[in-house]
Amino acid sequence: MSASEETGDLPGGESTRNVPLTRGLSTKLLLLTVLFVMLAEVLIFLPSVANFRLQWLGQRLGTAASVATVLMHADPMDLSQVAQDDVLMSLGAKAIAVRDEGESRLLVVTEMPPHVDLHVDLEAGGPMLAIAGALDTLFYGGDKTLRVTGPVGDSDKVFELIIPDTQLRQAMLTFSRNVAGLSLLISLITATLVFYAINRMMIRPVRRMTQSMLTFAQAPEDAGRIISPRARADELGVAERELASMQTTLQRTLAEQKHLADLGLAVSKINHDMRNILASAQLISDRLRLVKDPTVQTFAPKLVRAIDRAVAYTEGVLAYGRTQEAPPSRRRVRLSRLVDDVIGLLGIDSTSGIEFVNSVAPDLEIDADAEQFFRVLSNLGRNAVQAMAGDRDAALVRRLTIAAERTGTVCRVTVADTGPGLPKKARENLFAAFRGSARSGGTGLGLAIANELVRAHGGTLELVESIGGSTVFAITIPDQPVNLDQARSAMRRPA
Repeated sequence: MSASEETGDLPGGESTRNVPLTRGLSTKLLLLTVLFVMLAEVLIFLPSVANFRLQWLGQRLGTAASVATVLMHADPMDLSQVAQDDVLMSLGAKAIAVRDEGESRLLVVTEMPPHVDLHVDLEAGGPMLAIAGALDTLFYGGDKTLRVTGPVGDSDKVFELIIPDTQLRQAMLTFSRNVAGLSLLISLITATLVFYAINRMMIRPVRRMTQSMLTFAQAPEDAGRIISPRARADELGVAERELASMQTTLQRTLAEQKHLADLGLAVSKINHDMRNILASAQLISDRLRLVKDPTVQTFAPKLVRAIDRAVAYTEGVLAYGRTQEAPPSRRRVRLSRLVDDVIGLLGIDSTSGIEFVNSVAPDLEIDADAEQFFRVLSNLGRNAVQAMAGDRDAALVRRLTIAAERTGTVCRVTVADTGPGLPKKARENLFAAFRGSARSGGTGLGLAIANELVRAHGGTLELVESIGGSTVFAITIPDQPVNLDQARSAMRRPA
């Protein structure tokens, strides 16, 4: 095994257990928070810079209106060209005019530009037009001449200002730089707070669960590696509890699988020698059939069938351990005779006080594998006999009854006893090997095997009733579906 395989590394050298900081959820969360806050700041910045532009132009127009008001009540010839230039220079403008009652009057001018690039009406336009103008000044301004118009205060006059956008663009760039720095600072502070909160609430619990899964995978048989869920009422608390439950279930399942593996190994060893012993018993039973004693002649066929079945079971043990039960070889079977064979194999002593009742009609037929269905009934019957054998009171009724009925293509078989009933643990783990046993020291394999064989027939095995004095299991077996193609072919053949 290579070093990368031992440490759980990928071929490229990256570890599958330790996530690099650059690819961790914490780093991604921090970067996404910064990105989203900056995006929000951009959405806020656009109307802000547009408003800044309008306010800057409005302040310049307000100052120009104050100057124009003074000039309108004085003789313009009293203001020298030098003074006019000083006024306009302080505003950064080229000309100031006023429009009153439809008549426009130029008050101060240094040099009239050959053309005006953009007309800005502070009273007209909406937010989108203001944002478009701000972006135009930021990206394409600096060498344009603006004509700014609008009323100032309560005056009914409209003032005009011819001004280049050089200072405006410079002021907007300074404003944008300040906003960008402030936005970055806000985003970092917000991202840090969000990161700390989410890291405490989400990332650390997820990392804890991930570490628990990795640790548990190294030694799932160690109960100390199961995560201890915390008392949280949110989704992560539910996830921790479900993870703990899953690890507990998996640990129990692995223990059962190990038990099964050990049991399979032991059965394989026993099976090797048992087959030889049964082969010898089979030879002896064959010789017993030659004895003329009537008693021997009565029991010899039953002994031979029992030994034949035992030999068949031992030959199938290893195959069962490797895969699953063989598919059922289904034929029409007289169920009453099969039930008689079951009672014969159970060997109920007449002095035990246990009564066996075969209530199956002699002519009732079931479509099933005779050997597999025999095993189903013998497992259920043996469990019932063992349950009733513990009752020593002679006054108690101890009866095992097997009955059946056919409805259309479905046969329903019931196995009922008058024993003490199944305990609660056995009912909760019904048909589960090593957990569904009804008695101390039992394995619960009988019900598990019976359920598997019934399901292989396409049927169901269910516990109908289990109370003190009555336990009833019901087996439902449907007939095999008819193959229409084969049926049509058979009907076309000549008689």
